[in-house]
Amino acid sequence: MKKIIKFILTLLIIGVQFMTCDKPTKDVAVISTKFGDMVVEFFPEVAPMHVESFIMHSKNGYFNGTTFHRVIPGFVIQGGDPNSRDDDRSRHGVGGHSAKFYGVGDEKDSSSWMLPSEFNSIDHTLGVLSMARSQDPNSAGSQFFICAADAPMLNNNYTVFGKVIEGQPIINQIVNVKRDGRDNPTEKVEMTIRVEKREK
Repeated sequence: MKKIIKFILTLLIIGVQFMTCDKPTKDVAVISTKFGDMVVEFFPEVAPMHVESFIMHSKNGYFNGTTFHRVIPGFVIQGGDPNSRDDDRSRHGVGGHSAKFYGVGDEKDSSSWMLPSEFNSIDHTLGVLSMARSQDPNSAGSQFFICAADAPMLNNNYTVFGKVIEGQPIINQIVNVKRDGRDNPTEKVEMTIRVEKREK
């Protein structure tokens, strides 16, 4: 009888341990706008620095209140510039820096921090999250874009680091708002970004 009770107790303990095992999770970003939410998954296996910087900025509120300051139908929606909070629209699209020092810029001046390129084989297709930059491949700061259509001309020239997995129709709503001559929406499309855990 003692052996049976011991066996039953062992099975119960194993069952409880199995049920309480944490399921593997991954970080996703939720980009909230007046049109709704877009959920983005990340590709840390191909762009670990870009993913880390974006997540750090998202967690510290860096993106909150910034706007999608560049929208081009059939191409991209771009945001992530802290200058886009300002009323001076001429400054939109020229600001931003990485969330920590990655070897590019002056380590003592956080406003100069940039990301080294992490170009990879993932194509720029509808919903892909990629990093904006200047002519210098190692000049990505905090500005990012989401492809509103396939954009093969960007492949291997910009760092893909994620993709919209929920809320793709929001991209279409944002990209079709009225815009000025610089492709900046005439009415601000503000965002907040938070990071959540999701099951893998």
